[in-house]
Amino acid sequence: MIDFASNFLQQEVFEGSDAMAETTSDVELMLKVKRGDREAFGFLVHRYRKPLINFIYRFTTNPGESEDLAQEVFVRAYQSAAKYEPKAAFSTWLYRIATNVALNYLRDHKPQLLQSLDSDLEVEEGAPRLQLRDTTALADERLLEREKGLHIRRALASLPENQRLAVVLTKYQELSLKDAGEILNCSEAAVKSLIFRAYTTLRETLSPVVAGKR
Repeated sequence: MIDFASNFLQQEVFEGSDAMAETTSDVELMLKVKRGDREAFGFLVHRYRKPLINFIYRFTTNPGESEDLAQEVFVRAYQSAAKYEPKAAFSTWLYRIATNVALNYLRDHKPQLLQSLDSDLEVEEGAPRLQLRDTTALADERLLEREKGLHIRRALASLPENQRLAVVLTKYQELSLKDAGEILNCSEAAVKSLIFRAYTTLRETLSPVVAGKR
């Protein structure tokens, strides 16, 4: 396996490169990679590493596994560079690969549900760490929030894969219906339907929890 940490994440790659590369589009960079430009792929890894880890974390709920799987996604993307065609946004192409990797992982592992799916991961300088929210809350309030969060995570994890993907892609990754449809290989109308069914299920599943908090 390619060692992405040493090959594509070294600081000197970015400091010693043409500043124009920072403003070069994803598609242009990937076409350079297709022509054998390894440095161009380093910029793509630099741009998408954190968002990709956060995306995969929505499925694994495991920071360490999410980082390893993100590296696997980049390996697959690099190995597929020769077949890359700019028919869609690079991010759509990359998230399609990430979706397949995440689903393959889920078929062999169940999420531990130890952290909130609303949490983003910090991947600067070493291992990911979760951003803490509302650290001044009273202990009883934190307990209630954790209990509520656990119910939400369980409800999300119980959704069919395609519904959960539609929610994660549009809500958490803030992708358009069009981009989500390209990743899921379905129409925008189908994505809307998946989201509608997902939220209908979540409302029904979580209604006792919401009623209990009133």
